[in-house]
Amino acid sequence: MPQTRGTLTVDGETWEYAPSGYDTVYTKDQFGVVFQCGTGSARRRRFTRFTPMGSRNPEAALSELSDHQLLALFRQSQPAWTAPESAYGAR
Repeated sequence: MPQTRGTLTVDGETWEYAPSGYDTVYTKDQFGVVFQCGTGSARRRRFTRFTPMGSRNPEAALSELSDHQLLALFRQSQPAWTAPESAYGAR
């Protein structure tokens, strides 16, 4: 996972989040976000894409989000095994 930019508590679990580094064809308007919980074989990852409204820098754009907005972003994320960002869960 890229360097953690923050943490979010979801249903009593702490998830780390950061820009995923995945580039879409909309590189100036959209970027990938990875959420990770746990380590080693117990690690779970989820991915989504985010279109910032303010700063276009991924780190700055994520820092502008409230906890409520981050939770909404998490709720729309998909498990690693369904995401191209993680090579569909390949290890």
